[in-house]
Amino acid sequence: QVQLVESGGGLVQAGGSLRLSCAASGRTFSGYAMGWFRQAPGKEREFVAGISRSGGTTRYADSVKGRFTISRDNAKNTVFLQMNGLKPEDTGVYYCTADPNVYFREGVYWGQGTQVTVSS
Repeated sequence: QVQLVESGGGLVQAGGSLRLSCAASGRTFSGYAMGWFRQAPGKEREFVAGISRSGGTTRYADSVKGRFTISRDNAKNTVFLQMNGLKPEDTGVYYCTADPNVYFREGVYWGQGTQVTVSS
């Protein structure tokens, strides 16, 4: 099992940037593909980005392509989500998740989430 703790959320104006971090502890971090999901008020949780165990393969939701970048530092047991060009529709709780597969498919372990609010 792996424990995940997100940080870096906050309030930002439209067009601004935030960098989310997710620190992992427990089992070997490099043994998990990682992903970010988000949930807006009144909506279902949705996939944002995923990264393979090595970091060599990434994928994104169409709504964030070209604006968000997922990366990981296996030496520091941390995955990041760099968010640029933020829009009000990016508002929500962002969750970090771990998948024991080589490539990210679905979240198995989840963090508690960090709030991101984008004002217009």
